[in-house]
Amino acid sequence: MMTEVRSTDSVTIIEKDSVNGSECSTHRNSKHEAPKVGEYEAISGPIGYNSFPNDPDFAALVRDVEVALDSGLKPQLSPKGTSGCYFVKDKNQKIIAVFKPKDEEPYGKLNPKWTKWMHKLCCPCCFGRSCLVPNQGYLSEAGASLVDEKLGLGVVPKTKVVRLASETFNYSAIDRAKARTKRNIYNRVPIVGKHFNRIGLPPKTGSFQLFVNGFKDADYWLRRFDNEALPESTAKKFQLLFERVVVLDYIIRNTDRGNDNWLIKYEPASTKPLSPNQNDEDEEWSVVDNPEIAVAAIDNGLAFPYKHPDEWRAYPYHWAWLPQAKVPFSKEIQDLLLHNLEDSNFVQDLCDDILELFSHDKGFDRPTFEKQIAVMRGQIHNLIEALKKQMSPVDLVKMPVLTLHRRRHTIGRTRADSDNFMRSEPRRTPFFSWC
Repeated sequence: MMTEVRSTDSVTIIEKDSVNGSECSTHRNSKHEAPKVGEYEAISGPIGYNSFPNDPDFAALVRDVEVALDSGLKPQLSPKGTSGCYFVKDKNQKIIAVFKPKDEEPYGKLNPKWTKWMHKLCCPCCFGRSCLVPNQGYLSEAGASLVDEKLGLGVVPKTKVVRLASETFNYSAIDRAKARTKRNIYNRVPIVGKHFNRIGLPPKTGSFQLFVNGFKDADYWLRRFDNEALPESTAKKFQLLFERVVVLDYIIRNTDRGNDNWLIKYEPASTKPLSPNQNDEDEEWSVVDNPEIAVAAIDNGLAFPYKHPDEWRAYPYHWAWLPQAKVPFSKEIQDLLLHNLEDSNFVQDLCDDILELFSHDKGFDRPTFEKQIAVMRGQIHNLIEALKKQMSPVDLVKMPVLTLHRRRHTIGRTRADSDNFMRSEPRRTPFFSWC
């Protein structure tokens, strides 16, 4: 099936085996060969999905997943969480990424799990998170990765917005009936069926986060570290990585950072063989490698609020109760961040990149987005002060929250914060401040 894919630079005619893969061309052996599930109509919008010209490695991974889906390899629904979260694999059945469709988010209309449905039914007064834009979790996941990459934090697995389709995903009965009907018509009356824009199930838009191997929930390792002290060098490295998670969560105002949704990879010390020139007595301390530790900040779908929490719950950062949060920010994190965060041009570029990402959502609303950015700017303002004064993460979260709104008379891309932004603080606080 010939498909027209629109991109920012040109219009390309390609033939695809999957949802809307990278630019490639394939040819059918038979004129009337039935298309596979996963072939779709032209992609509308300003850009073509699943086309990442600036990141060919990521595009290749997405293409591997598309090929696997077309070959019939089904994604695996994660038993954890309260939404549709799927482990997608390549043709060798290796898990490549975690895919979270937009319409299967916790409060999405096609969420395959009943937990949030019961929440809405039994407790409608506390339903949802009023400070967040509904059904924007997939953008929040990709936005967190964007902020992580822009600031050089390196704690969020690369995440982008893609479109995929599989019979494993949760579709409405109407969509499944349409797909069956079109496929049957194509098989029996090819002359009619070839005029269909799409054969098969429609692609779902969602976040595509690369899978990380060897990691466990932070809660598991944190409990172990309470009983087994880390070596000094490893503890210092973990502290630096922890500070990066703190910075990420604070800037994007993550409302869902518990110790079960960020990951730690810890590899205990190992013994390496002596080289032929080493002496057993003189080099006895050099045969042991230091333990390796890494962190991954996943589950960033409940961030980028358009206001600070001010109703039922405060949604605190659970890492604030850890002993690492009482240690002042390090010189390393100051050197990494302060130069950029104090640069109004850098901050504006970051906001522009987030705008470019969020504006592709069908429900995008510019005034609401400006409120989201106002919250983020306020968070950045507090973070700069905390870094300058060498405060700790605990001190940071105790600072009065604020928003920085752009003044209406501001024209163009002038960036003097003191002139073009006005500061405001919430007038009320959440009813429950500890949960």
